[in-house]
Amino acid sequence: MHKLNNKELEKKREDLRKKHKKKIPFFVLLENIRSLYNVGSVFRTSDACLVDKIYLAGYTGHPPRKEINKTALGAEEVVPWEYHKDQIALMKKLKEEGVEIIVLEQTAGSIPYTEFKPYKPFCLVLGHEVDGVSQKLTDLADVCVDIPMLGTKQSLNVSVAFGVVAYHLTTDL
Repeated sequence: MHKLNNKELEKKREDLRKKHKKKIPFFVLLENIRSLYNVGSVFRTSDACLVDKIYLAGYTGHPPRKEINKTALGAEEVVPWEYHKDQIALMKKLKEEGVEIIVLEQTAGSIPYTEFKPYKPFCLVLGHEVDGVSQKLTDLADVCVDIPMLGTKQSLNVSVAFGVVAYHLTTDL
């Protein structure tokens, strides 16, 4: 098999972007993510999934930081982002603007991410690596989705979980 060079990869990306006609805005809110490497990874995946904007909230770190750049590889320079100290006020504002709030969290009423399809502008909310999304934000969600876990662990790394769900949501846009 022929490994594609950079020029061939760029051509392939151009063709994919022309074919992919995104109709629904896709936002991401990171609440209290403590690892700057996870933040960088979310930026990189957000670039690949054509996320419209990342909202960094609470004590989530934000660019410029060398740790974010290390995993984002420059995506933090092309994916729009905003920092908001008060994530509750931000989420309420998004809801008032008609954005559907999707919390990635294991709750009594969460549904498998594969069963959810966005139908209007939406914001995928991810939370702290150990504690998850706060109860206050979870209470404001329009829907909670989760990733069914088959092994002994209860969850995936937050940036890995984001990648799984973001690609699923992107294919539906």
